[in-house]
Amino acid sequence: MDIKILIIVSIFVAIALAFDAFSVAVSAGAYFRKTTWRQRFRLSFHFGLFQFIMPIIGWFLGEKTSKLLQNYDHWVAFMILSALGIKMILESTKSKEIKEDITRGWKLIALSISTSLDALAVGFGLALLDGQILLMALIIGIVAGAGTYLGIFIGETLAVHFQRKAQILAGIVLILIGTQILLNHLGVI
Repeated sequence: MDIKILIIVSIFVAIALAFDAFSVAVSAGAYFRKTTWRQRFRLSFHFGLFQFIMPIIGWFLGEKTSKLLQNYDHWVAFMILSALGIKMILESTKSKEIKEDITRGWKLIALSISTSLDALAVGFGLALLDGQILLMALIIGIVAGAGTYLGIFIGETLAVHFQRKAQILAGIVLILIGTQILLNHLGVI
């Protein structure tokens, strides 16, 4: 894949994946009303780090199974991305109210993992398509960290109403990327 196309695709994937972290950050900002620099840093750093690590783990898992699935890889990538997109759209109807300081301890680790599980699945799908995982993972991690930081500020000022629309948009973007992979493989585009 051409490096320019890879970067563009990586940015769109990163934006779509960052919406989980972004929506949690919006909730955190709305809940805390005023966060400290340390809270913003801890949340942004951990969300970005886990969004960077999870696609790499998924890629390694996918590498081990890619020969078994190479005739169906485009379908697998389409199904994974579409399922994640649908999941994000459905979850946009659920409330994500934060009750405690999530920027500390096991709560932070658990939340970092849960907001990056979709990145694990994307990494698995990228292994099937021979994606350049380190560059993509780096872009995904940076965008997630920046999106988290921005989300906290938005949450502090605009409250929680924006997060549902952002999550729906993220789901649609993932479905469109999965569809593009499938149509590209089938020679339609």
